This record gives sequence, structure tokens and C-alpha cells, in this order.
Amino acid sequence: MTVGGVPGRPQRQSIREYVAATLRAALIAGDLVPGRVYSAPTLATQLGVSATPVREAMLDLVRDGMVDVAPNTGFRITALTAAELDHIAEIRLLLEVPIMGEIAAAVCSERDAQIEDLRPLVDSMIDAAQRQDLTAYLSIDTTFHTRFLALHGNDVLVTTVQRLRDRSRLDGLKSVAQAGNLVESTREHYAMIDAALSHDRPRMEQLMREHLAHVRTDWAAPAGTAHLAPLTLPTMKGTP
Repeated sequence: MTVGGVPGRPQRQSIREYVAATLRAALIAGDLVPGRVYSAPTLATQLGVSATPVREAMLDLVRDGMVDVAPNTGFRITALTAAELDHIAEIRLLLEVPIMGEIAAAVCSERDAQIEDLRPLVDSMIDAAQRQDLTAYLSIDTTFHTRFLALHGNDVLVTTVQRLRDRSRLDGLKSVAQAGNLVESTREHYAMIDAALSHDRPRMEQLMREHLAHVRTDWAAPAGTAHLAPLTLPTMKGTP
């Protein structure tokens, strides 16, 4: 597979950006296991790139408090408590629900065209869900939500939500996908687009509450369990 043909990777996205997005998605999905140490060369081999963009991406994650440096070995994935994950979900509700409602309430033909342009991303998410490619799924999902929120015009908000999403953990998503239920919940994104285009603020806010509820319910890991599946990342041929 060539670099340009990687599923879910925008053509204008650099290898470094793609590696960073892929690793962040793998963290959220639980494919990078809390407490486990990973080396940049090992991850680079699985991704089919050199160690440089992987090391740079992991150092960004260190800066964001998502991983720690394990001297002479690599990077240890930081564990988050249930209380911390609850707090993250609560803040996302407080931020995303009213802002998405405001986006839906605004009447602007140019903005409506930008909202309609989000529909192909949902198509790609459904494809990833059907293939049970959770890393690709979460990467595209992040693009969808941040692009949607960006229509509000507040870059600080988008950055804040992006960081909160990065710190979420959806270890139960694999079970949801294996049960065949992820495709149906993904269709909620089409409903968000439709609510925005019909300028239905109450409908949009209700959709967002229901959508964000997945984060700490069916998409979260079952109580008392840990995600122990081996790391699965898309392979890219070529070097940066």
C-alpha cells in the first residue's frame, strides 16, 4: 500500500501528522495498553515508516500527559482513572452540546455547504466500522467532530475539545464493533448533519447528549476489565 492510499488519510496530511493521528486513535481505542512500554522503532515497523515521526508523535503525547518516557526503553502509556474519564466526559458535554446547538441555529448558506461536505467523512467512518478498523474509525471521527466544531469560529474551543477527546478511553469499542453495533451508532453523525442543515437546535443538542453518552457507557471498557489485545495499526510503505 502506498502512503497516499492509506484508508482515512487525507491527501494533504503529512506522514508525521498521520502517524500522530494514528497513535492518538490507537490510545483512545485501547490498542496501546496503559502501563505497557512501547519503543519507537517497534511502532515504526508496524506503521511501515521510519522511527523519526513516531518518536516525534510520542514526545507530543508526553507533552500532553498521555504517555511517559521510560528511560532507555521507550514510552509508557499513562493510565487514567474512571473518575478522570468521567470528568473528561462531563466537560465535553458542557462544551460540545451548546456549541453544536449554536452551529445548528445559525442560518448561513456558506456554512450549510461546509456542513454538507462532512457527509463523506461519515461514509468513511461506516466503512471503517464495517471493517472493524478502530484506529481509522477514531481518526476520521475526530476529523468529523473538530471540523464541525470549527464552524463556530473558536479555535481555542476546537483545541480544547481535541485534547479532551485524546484523553478519552473507549476500550469497549472493539466489542461494540464485533457485535455489529458500531455502524448503527455511526449513523448518528448523519443525523447531526441533517439537524444542522434544518437548523434544528433542540434536535442537535439532544443528538449530542445521546452521542456523548456512548463515551462512558457502551463504548467504555466493562468494569474491572482491561484491554489486552495486541496493537493493530495500519501499515504504510515508504519513509518520511
